[in-house]
Amino acid sequence: MSKSYSTNLTQDQWELIESLIPAPLPGGRPRETNIWKVMNAIFYVLYEGCRWRALPGDFPNWQTVYTYFRNWRKDGTWVRMHDRLREWTRVGSERSRPPL
Repeated sequence: MSKSYSTNLTQDQWELIESLIPAPLPGGRPRETNIWKVMNAIFYVLYEGCRWRALPGDFPNWQTVYTYFRNWRKDGTWVRMHDRLREWTRVGSERSRPPL
C-alpha cells in the first residue's frame, strides 16, 4: 500500500492525462511499472525539490522514475502534455485554443 501524498494525481487527473503517456515500444519487454506511480513520483520530486535518490520507498525505484522523466523530456512528451492541458484549460474557460 502506497502512502498518499499531496502531490499525487487524483483519479480524474490521471484519466485526463493517461492517454498522453507514450505506449511501450513495440518488440520490447512488456511494461511492468505502474505509470500512475511513476507520474506521482515525478510530481513529488518536482514539488518537494528533493533529489531523485531521495524518493520515498513507496514510489518505484528512483532510477526507473528518472529514466521515464528523462525519456519523456527528450521525446517531447512533457511539451505535448503541457500544450494539451493548456488547450483544454483555454477551451474550458471559453477562450480560443491557441494563445494569441
